[in-house]
Amino acid sequence: MGSASEDEVKELLHMKAKYPEVNEALQQLELDMEKIAMHMAITPPPAIWDKIEQEIGDIIPHNFQSPEPYKERNNYKENRNHDSGNQFIEVESESSHMRIHKTWKWVFAAVFVLGKIFLGCAIYFYLENRQAQQQLQELKIELKQLKK
Repeated sequence: MGSASEDEVKELLHMKAKYPEVNEALQQLELDMEKIAMHMAITPPPAIWDKIEQEIGDIIPHNFQSPEPYKERNNYKENRNHDSGNQFIEVESESSHMRIHKTWKWVFAAVFVLGKIFLGCAIYFYLENRQAQQQLQELKIELKQLKK
């Protein structure tokens, strides 16, 4: 997945060639990662393929003919070659955005509003406590003056 150094990759390829268990484990890992990717896949909107074709059509000259037209657009599973031993899943992530479920947005908003309410209450009770302590000090002073 690109997180290993060149030495680590060389060592892994050596271990893969030397030990069949390592090779089997790597193949199982690749299958598991593919299953996870398929499970987490998000179906694109129906009109997206037409938008992509239009964008490509704008970039590629109109007289260009592809050698073999793409026959089945949404038939990913049939077009995959599962017989090959060196299948890898390319994973690239450049996005710095974090996806948050819609309900969490409301939870964050509620926590924010409650935080502001609690802050207001804390300031109010702090000021009330301060005023009560000042009144208590004044009463103590009055009591001392009356005792004299």
